[in-house]
Amino acid sequence: MNKMHFQADGIYPNSSLPVIVHEKAIKDTHAMRELFKSNHWRNSWINGIFPYHHYHSTAHEVLGVLSGKAAVQLGGPAGKQLDIASGDVLVLPAGTAHKLIWQTDDFQVMGAYPDGMPFDTKTDKPGEFDQAMQQIPNVPIPKRDPVTGNPIWR
Repeated sequence: MNKMHFQADGIYPNSSLPVIVHEKAIKDTHAMRELFKSNHWRNSWINGIFPYHHYHSTAHEVLGVLSGKAAVQLGGPAGKQLDIASGDVLVLPAGTAHKLIWQTDDFQVMGAYPDGMPFDTKTDKPGEFDQAMQQIPNVPIPKRDPVTGNPIWR
């Protein structure tokens, strides 16, 4: 498990909480959905990652790579590019900017949210940063890491 920190840049809030990267955590779609669900990360979906910087100010997000490979940029334009592949899991605290850089044709991720919380999608539109900076501190810390089930960010 690796952790990465990203600071607010005036456009993307990011978070004081670290991004958690579980490499090669789990590969099976059914097993991933069940593991996330058993650790109270619900409201799951299967798709890709938007090819533009965006973040969620009302919920934390987990992204589990079901198939393929990709590169994502975390933390906004000045952030870090990370190569991800089948079995990798990213836990993104509310406010963490993320963007797809490239992907293989078979790339798919499963996303989910703590206790199935509703989520928003914000980009770089005027006023979003200030609004997000007010919302993010109110997002509750999940009780469990979606992969290990251990307490998270405590």
